[in-house]
Amino acid sequence: MSATIERDGDIWVSSKTGTRWQVVCGLEVHAQLRTRTKLFCGCETSFGNPPNSRTCPVCTGQPGSLPVLNEDALALGVRAALAIGADVAPWSKFDRKNYFYCDIPKNYQISQFDRPYCTGGGIDLPSGKRIRLHRIHLEEDAGKAIHDRGTTTLVDLNRAGTPLIESVTEADVTTPEDAFEYLTALKEILIYAGASNANMEKGELRCDVNVSVHPAGEGWRTKVEVKNLNSFRNVAAALEHEVLRQIVDYESGDESRFPVQETRLWDADKLVTRSMRSKEAADDYRYFTEPDLPPLTVSESFLEQQRNMLPELPAARRSRYVRELGLSQYDAEVLTGDRAVADFFEAAARISGRPKEAANWISNEVLRALGDADFAATTIDELPLKPNDLAELIALIAEGTIHSAAGRKVMRAMLETGDAAKSVVERLGLEQVEDTGRLEEWCRAALDGKDAIIADVKDGKEKALGALIGPVMQASGGKANPQMVREILRRLILES
Repeated sequence: MSATIERDGDIWVSSKTGTRWQVVCGLEVHAQLRTRTKLFCGCETSFGNPPNSRTCPVCTGQPGSLPVLNEDALALGVRAALAIGADVAPWSKFDRKNYFYCDIPKNYQISQFDRPYCTGGGIDLPSGKRIRLHRIHLEEDAGKAIHDRGTTTLVDLNRAGTPLIESVTEADVTTPEDAFEYLTALKEILIYAGASNANMEKGELRCDVNVSVHPAGEGWRTKVEVKNLNSFRNVAAALEHEVLRQIVDYESGDESRFPVQETRLWDADKLVTRSMRSKEAADDYRYFTEPDLPPLTVSESFLEQQRNMLPELPAARRSRYVRELGLSQYDAEVLTGDRAVADFFEAAARISGRPKEAANWISNEVLRALGDADFAATTIDELPLKPNDLAELIALIAEGTIHSAAGRKVMRAMLETGDAAKSVVERLGLEQVEDTGRLEEWCRAALDGKDAIIADVKDGKEKALGALIGPVMQASGGKANPQMVREILRRLILES
């Protein structure tokens, strides 16, 4: 943050002029719907195919081709709207948004203008703030233009016609933290609802920021749009930079520097925004009703069907985990950040009957494996470990067959091989030793020459036993029952 601008909650204060600036910001988020085919044709939406190999006369805008609405896209769009608490319109329509660009094969995009399929709704943030939704509309995506070939531009139309929903917030975002929390919550909801995979690396979730600043108590000023934001952290960073840029330019007193209505690009390397083009208004797009598609009608029975397909959403799950399973708020947030992880946890907790232990193993060991280069898996579903395997491991520790330190070795082997916990324990010889004679032999060896520690324990300093348990565990190869070791050490010391 600039040395001359400080934050006071939602207010940005200039130490140069003393002016208290307010931020007005709204987010536009495009999410690709999780369909097998495109919005108005039968071409597949699969990622990573050779350029222009997933196209047809409809999505390339050939003369005489006619669009046909993908009903799965409508169903997923409605489900997403219901998950966000929006009102789905019984009647809406498609419109042509006209503009010329190389990746728009028809020279127009089929979207929704004045009658979107849903309005309203909103998302409550962890901070307690609510970000309201203005609208959500259905539209087709453009293709992809590649400009990094000198004077040549290459065009790939595989994405052209991909089904999107564009959600537009009210101007309730006032800080970078608001933007980050909102996008995180929206992504979770879309994934839980099954409406979108929301993978930003594959272009399935994209965000634009509209931001302006004005002195507190005055009217709103010029709005600037920022694009090219490929991560939630970049959204937050771009918002902070743009707020500071606008404040500094206004406070310069030079009207030629005052913000103008334009579209700017975020440079993630230099951490600045730069001007791209003047911002088009609705009139520039010459919207008119799409003549080749009938009005979009949504019946009450269809709404109810989609509502019944919604799972328990992440916020409700978090609350239940804390309330009913006794998890911490932090653990609940970690486990519900991904629906597949939450489903895995619930299955393991149910089978084992020990939700806290299941939560600890997943948070500390299983999720760590997803970021480990030794494992090819990037999602929990790709791991060879299944909920019943984790439940078996938890049971072995609870029964005293192995201790938790050995359990981590077992977990590693299970993640590498997919073998059951019991077979790994047997193969590695990790069963806890509970033979009193052997344990006492190791304990006596650990006590040899430890007069100071013995004296401390006799004086009631119980923690001093910890310095003796380690050597016993090391001598036993990690197999000694640590609770029995503690009791034997205490008895031997008090008897000496």
